[in-house]
Amino acid sequence: MNDSTDTSRKTVKTYVPAYQKAEWQSHADDLDMSQSEFVRTMVQAGRAGFESGREEPDSPDPDPRGNALETRILKLLGTDTYDWDELLEAVSDDIESRLDETLEELQSRNEIRYSGRHGGYTTVGDTDGN
Repeated sequence: MNDSTDTSRKTVKTYVPAYQKAEWQSHADDLDMSQSEFVRTMVQAGRAGFESGREEPDSPDPDPRGNALETRILKLLGTDTYDWDELLEAVSDDIESRLDETLEELQSRNEIRYSGRHGGYTTVGDTDGN
C-alpha cells in the first residue's frame, strides 16, 4: 500500500488564534460536526480550487472534488438531449434553491439580513452598506 491509498488516520497539528478556534468550533457545532471533521472538510473544499484533475482516494463524499455541476450535467445529458436554454434552466433551478436555503440559514443565524435601505442583503452590523 503506498501513501496515496493509505487510509489510516494520522495527526495534523496547527496553531490558530483563540477567536478563530472558537469560530470554527461554533460553525462545526452548527453543522453537527466534530471540530476535526469540520477542519478536514474545509481544507478539502479549499484544495478543490488548487488541484484540478486529482481524485481523493477512498473519500466517503460522492463528489469529493466538488464538481457537482459537472456531475449534474452528465447525469442530465445521460437521460435526454437538451439545448442550451433547457440545460441552463435545469441546472439554474438547483442553484436558486441552494441560494434560497443558504440565505435563509444565514438569516436564521443572524449573520445577514435583507436591507431595503442598502439595496439588498447585507451582513449584520454593516451600517454603511459596504
